[in-house]
Amino acid sequence: MSTHNIAVIRGDGIGIEVVEEGIKVLEQVSRNHNFEFKFKEFPWSSEYYKSNGTMMPSDGIDQLSKFDSIFLGAVGHPDIQDHITLNGLLLPIRRSFDQYVCERPNVLYPGITSPLSGKNAYDIDMVVIRENTEGEYANVGGFQYKDFPEEIGIQTGVFTRKGCERVIRYSFELAERRKKKNHVTSVTKSNAQGYGMLVWDQAFERVSAEFPNITTDSLLVDAAAMDFIRKPEVFDVVVGSNLFGDILTDIGAIITGSMGLASSANLDPEGRYPSMFEPVHGSAPDIMGKGIANPLAQILTGAMMVRHLGHDKAASEIEGAVQYLLTEGEILTPDLGGSSSTQSVGDAVVNALGK
Repeated sequence: MSTHNIAVIRGDGIGIEVVEEGIKVLEQVSRNHNFEFKFKEFPWSSEYYKSNGTMMPSDGIDQLSKFDSIFLGAVGHPDIQDHITLNGLLLPIRRSFDQYVCERPNVLYPGITSPLSGKNAYDIDMVVIRENTEGEYANVGGFQYKDFPEEIGIQTGVFTRKGCERVIRYSFELAERRKKKNHVTSVTKSNAQGYGMLVWDQAFERVSAEFPNITTDSLLVDAAAMDFIRKPEVFDVVVGSNLFGDILTDIGAIITGSMGLASSANLDPEGRYPSMFEPVHGSAPDIMGKGIANPLAQILTGAMMVRHLGHDKAASEIEGAVQYLLTEGEILTPDLGGSSSTQSVGDAVVNALGK
């Protein structure tokens, strides 16, 4: 029996609640498929920051490096600026473990109504691949004349040939594995950003030549945002920079029914370091503790982790259980039009495994 050691960071807000349901499902599916998870919890969160002045201890990365994967809920607190939680926990993990791929599926499932009219189940079925370690979120920049009227903030985007090519190549490989439209769309803004985005465009051209069976197109980010609304059914695999991917995946989540269904993985595809799995949604402090948070994004994120660890059938069983629940439409949280609790939905997914 294989054993996988998983670091668990529940984080803040509803992350605490939805991770509980995710673990419940993971434990059951591992029993169904004869492998084992060993979970270790880390209390790194905004509350930890309030007590210690940091989001994680100085040796936090070293502690996490011993695990096979990281299962994270959500991070964010209304009393703490987002750049503190992001730069104190999430970004150091992504960069230290070279999780250069952020993979975010956007699927319109049966039983879910899109806010876009005329869309049926699976009309929207795409994956957005976001470059995850450089680009616009590279920690390069600084301030001049701080706290003076002339204050200047400088933020520099970093686009390397290596960084662009490897995430773009992953996108083409994913399009081949999906066997759906066999198409990759690049998202750019090289008409206005003529240095970094030009490196991106040229990398896309070079890599696309390696995959003659995959069709391609390139869209300016503003056109891509419009087409996500106007005709999302045309997309298969979409690859974009750190900022563009971040924005587009939120659009993708909302047009497929709910942020509560949007899963996500931060991947080191080569398996040199642990990958991190966290849903797209935030900590939602306004509904924390009310028992109404949708745990399905966390559960589907767990399925992505299971597949990454080599258990395709177990991952498909989780996804099938979620689809069964959505199709039946009886046990859903309020964001999906139901009245069930977070725990009830988690229990229902466990009961639906294998159906």
